Formats: sequence, C-alpha cells, structure tokens
Amino acid sequence: MLKKLSLILLAATTSFAVSARDFSDVKIETSKAAGDVYMLAGPGGNIGVLATGEGLLLVDDKFAPLAEKIENAMKAIVDQDLKYVINTHYHGDHTGSNSYFSHKAPIFAHHNVRNRLKSNDRLTKDALPVVTYDKGVTIHLANEEVQLTHLPKGHTDSDTIVYFKNANVLHTGDLFFEGRFPYVDTNGGGSVDGYIANVSYMVNNFPDDVVIIPGHGNLTDKAGMKEFVAMMIDTSKQVKAQLSAGKSEADILKTGVAQEYKALSWNFITEERWLKTLIAAYK
Repeated sequence: MLKKLSLILLAATTSFAVSARDFSDVKIETSKAAGDVYMLAGPGGNIGVLATGEGLLLVDDKFAPLAEKIENAMKAIVDQDLKYVINTHYHGDHTGSNSYFSHKAPIFAHHNVRNRLKSNDRLTKDALPVVTYDKGVTIHLANEEVQLTHLPKGHTDSDTIVYFKNANVLHTGDLFFEGRFPYVDTNGGGSVDGYIANVSYMVNNFPDDVVIIPGHGNLTDKAGMKEFVAMMIDTSKQVKAQLSAGKSEADILKTGVAQEYKALSWNFITEERWLKTLIAAYK
C-alpha cells in the first residue's frame, strides 16, 4: 500500500511539474543519425525518426505540450504522413504525446507499456498503444526494416530497443543514458542486474559501427556504450565488495565512486542516488 501511494504521489508531482512548466520557448533540435534516421532532442527522452518518401515513423514522443513542435520538426525532415509510433517504455517523458499522435498513427509497444499506462487514471484511452507484443515485432517501411526487441527487467519491465537495420542505427530507450548515471526504475519492474545484462546484450549483438540514439544524452557509438556498461559493472562490484566487508550505507556514500565516474552525476541521478540504487540491489 505504501509503495502504491508513493508511486501515485510521484506521478502526481511529475504531472504537475510538466503541466506547470512553460514549454513555449523550447526548441526541438534535429540531428541526422544515419540513412533516413534522425534524432530529435529537447526536454524529455530522445526521439528517433525514420523519414522516408512513403511516410514517417516516430520512436517516443516526449511531453504532451511538445507534440506540435515534435510534429513540425518531423515534417521539416520529410513532409509525409506519420505511419507508426513506437514507445520504448512507459515513462511520461517518452509517452507524453501519445494522445496527440495516436490520432495520426497506431502506437506499438510492449504489453507492459499498455498495462502500466492503462492503470494511470489521469490518462485517457487514446494514450494507450494499440499494437502490443511479448518479445518483439518488425515493421517494414520503405526500404527500412525496423526491428523492435523487448529486453526484460532492465530500466523497467516494459523496455524495447529499436534497430533500424539498413541504416544501422539503434535507439536504446532508457537502457542507455549517455554521459550520466542511469535510472533503474525498480518500482516499474527494473533491476540493476537486468539493466547490465541488457546493455551487455546490445554490445554483443549489434555491429561495431552502429550509430546509437540513447534515451538521454548525445548521439554516440558502441565505444560509448561499452564505457557505460563497464561503469555499471565496476560500481556494482565496488558496492558488493563493501557490503560484503560489512560497510554501512553511510560508509559507502562517504567513499563514493571512483574519480573517473564522478562527472556522470546529474540532477536526477546523482552519485549518491546511484550508490543508493546499488546498495538497495545488493544488500
């Protein structure tokens, strides 16, 4: 009951923060990834766009107040109809404009995205994905093969990675926070060990020259992803060793992470919060 109450309060606070924020001056920045695939950056999770002469495909859609800005940025690449929308997971900074875009194209997502959004009383039916899957599905648009793969119990229990095979571009959703500590949503079915396993899967199963659109951060490559998972493994080992030696949470927080990782602290997942996530996972 307490966990459910805390989730409700967190969701309400987040919703209020978004609704109270002024997005009028926000600009959506467009960067080419490779082939016909682009990244749209701005507040919230990074968006992937497949822009073809036969239509557009959207991966994630940020916050609701940004829907028209996102649409304009998309159509500035190629002025075609939106054909498909994909949600990489259920968090509001990746699904917030679902209600807008669902009237233009069907939304694809893992079953748990629909289930979790459906349980949110503040959302209307048009915010829900209408095509759901268990392990994954492939979408064919123009000359591109878009492979959706569910990876379990990582960032959440609803994560999908999206690989544009011909362009050789991978959108990781929030299974990759470029240049910062990751967020493991344990209340949303995520786990530290699952997260590490999922990033390791991506490192081992995609080409070395793949272009990567992370859930947050800058366009990057496999070398950046390898550094990210190495950090997760290293800090996890450090915390496990300290717990095994009888160190308290206060002791571990005082020791902190290695100097090389301190720059990964950011406003949402600070060094302290990352260490507390690890401590909770392994104590």
